[in-house]
This record gives sequence, C-alpha cells and structure tokens, in this order.
Amino acid sequence: MPDPRTNKVSCSSYHCEIEVTLEVLRGKWKALILWNLHQHEVVRYNELRRLIPNVSQKMLTQQLRDLEDHHLISRTVYNTVPPQVEYRLTEAGFALIPIMESMDQWGKKYVTYYSELEKDEAEAE
Repeated sequence: MPDPRTNKVSCSSYHCEIEVTLEVLRGKWKALILWNLHQHEVVRYNELRRLIPNVSQKMLTQQLRDLEDHHLISRTVYNTVPPQVEYRLTEAGFALIPIMESMDQWGKKYVTYYSELEKDEAEAE
C-alpha cells in the first residue's frame, strides 16, 4: 500500500470496503484509463492521450501515477530516445474489469431510462 501519511487507502477509517474501492478509483479519468487499458492491453502514453482527448497532460500523468501506486497498472519504460513508456493492467487492475463492465451496462440502461423519462415529461407539458 502507498504511504499512509499521503494516501487515505492505507488508513483504517473506512466503514466498508466500497469506500476503499471508491477511494482507489476517485478521479474523473481513472476509470477511463483502466477501461482503455483493458480494451487495448498495452498502451503508450501518447496513445492514451489520443484515446482520452479531453484529459490534460498533467492530469493524465497524475492519474497514471495514482493507479500505479495502487498497483492497478504497471509502467514499463524503454531506454530509447525519446523514452518509450507503456502501461498495462496488473492482476488487481484486471479484477476491476467485471465491475466496470457492470457499470457500463448500468450506464447504458440508465441513459435509455433517463431519455425516456425526459421524453415523457416533455410530452406531459
């Protein structure tokens, strides 16, 4: 686990394990990073920038470091000019994929539900 002074995950202040999961995945981009690594297996840094175009370089770097600190992804640096960096899911990262697939399915159903709800409300007016 990461340093307990700088990372809440190491603390024992959680009421349930769902809080730990949410803490590890907190941040706008982590789920998208993990999902893209699952879809493409091995991804270079610049490929991630293209796959997630709205993320800033600073935020992508920060989120990747957090995921690496939590052992959800691994980072391989090749000694080339310029340096080549590749990311892939670890075993712990792969373990999150069924959860993310469920989230994907729920999101699709919710979008349909919400669209129908808005349509019904518009027709009622």
